[in-house]
Amino acid sequence: MNLFDAIFQGVIQGLTEFLPVSSSGHLAIYQHISGITENNLFFGVMLHIGTLAAVTAVYIKLIIKLFSSLISVIKKVIKRQFKYSELSGEENLALMIVVGLLPLFALFLPIPGTGMKIKDLADKFSLDGYFFIVGLSLLATSMLLFFSGKKKPPVVLVNGKKMRRLRRRYRPSDAVIVGFTQCAAAVLPGLSRSGSTLAASQLRGINKNTAFDYSFLLGTPAILAAALLELKDVLFSSDNVTKDINFFYVLVGMIFSAVVGFLAIKLFKWLLKTSRMYIFILYTAAVGLIILLISIIELSSGTNLFTQQALTF
Repeated sequence: MNLFDAIFQGVIQGLTEFLPVSSSGHLAIYQHISGITENNLFFGVMLHIGTLAAVTAVYIKLIIKLFSSLISVIKKVIKRQFKYSELSGEENLALMIVVGLLPLFALFLPIPGTGMKIKDLADKFSLDGYFFIVGLSLLATSMLLFFSGKKKPPVVLVNGKKMRRLRRRYRPSDAVIVGFTQCAAAVLPGLSRSGSTLAASQLRGINKNTAFDYSFLLGTPAILAAALLELKDVLFSSDNVTKDINFFYVLVGMIFSAVVGFLAIKLFKWLLKTSRMYIFILYTAAVGLIILLISIIELSSGTNLFTQQALTF
């Protein structure tokens, strides 16, 4: 790896991690075209920490408030004073983030007869024989974004009158559905985590600004947990994977992933606010269709169109 590689990968990580285009999908496309499947796990972990820093920088004040609110909820539960209907907006949000994270444990469930866990499907689908999964997942991202934008506000009672209004508070059922959507994005390369969770919230009738914040706040612990698990694998590996690493390049990659990630979050929020999500709808649909076409050709020939190697399954 050279300095250009570090900068390039940092920029790509920062952009695709937060824009609704799927970082895992773009990584799969790059690996499929280049034929390079082995990556530097330590460097990848550090890039994720860089993007985590970007989310923290955007939401630091709210994160601190949510920690305080979560402690307040716990105290109420201990004192038997907990009443869901009386929670403040920030207490509700903090509790619903916890509820939304619970489905992630499903990723560690075993798949009967395979010796695999559900989370292992992500590695399985990264093989070039499953390239069509990336195309289908990108199309799913496009459709979720499209239909969420067409969702009509639900009818609610306001001062005794029926009105169409989007909700600003999550219900446990909303959080669970969005949480399972995040699980699906963790397994399917091409299904954008930020895009799919945002769309799931909007389809449940949540205000788009609230849905946007919830999507990124829900993703923060998930990114942190994934980075810590990967870092554990690196540090306790029998191989000394860090011995040949240029830590200056790692630092440069982290800085670029953090800065670009910060700007990507701001850009995403502006595009959502100004109703320009069609850019991502068209992009993910076009790339998804192209990948499906390539996959059909490859499956019929049994070889990778770019590397001419036999497909692996």
